[in-house]
Amino acid sequence: MAFCNRCGVRIEDGKNLCDDCAANGDGTQKASDSGSGGSPRVLAGVMGILFGGLGIHKFILGYVTEGVIQLLLTLITCGAAGIIGFIEGIIYLAMDDRKFVETYIRNHRGWF
Repeated sequence: MAFCNRCGVRIEDGKNLCDDCAANGDGTQKASDSGSGGSPRVLAGVMGILFGGLGIHKFILGYVTEGVIQLLLTLITCGAAGIIGFIEGIIYLAMDDRKFVETYIRNHRGWF
């Protein structure tokens, strides 16, 4: 039994490539995916900071219901609920990739 050195996911015996983060067995990324970052952490973080009230960062992560709720909260509070997206963007950018993938991709944590 082996585990990915980058995201910690179990890698099947005989495979050298992680299916979750596209890293090789030694923790490096495949050459074809070297620009992708393995997770949408940075994109979601930047969108959370810039457009957090619109819930765009939620949609990027695949959280449609939470994105709609964020948008409605922002409209109802005349923009005040946009601080939630701003804070979440900072949290995303402050996390390392392994913890981000574990928390928001694998465990589907929708808020904070």
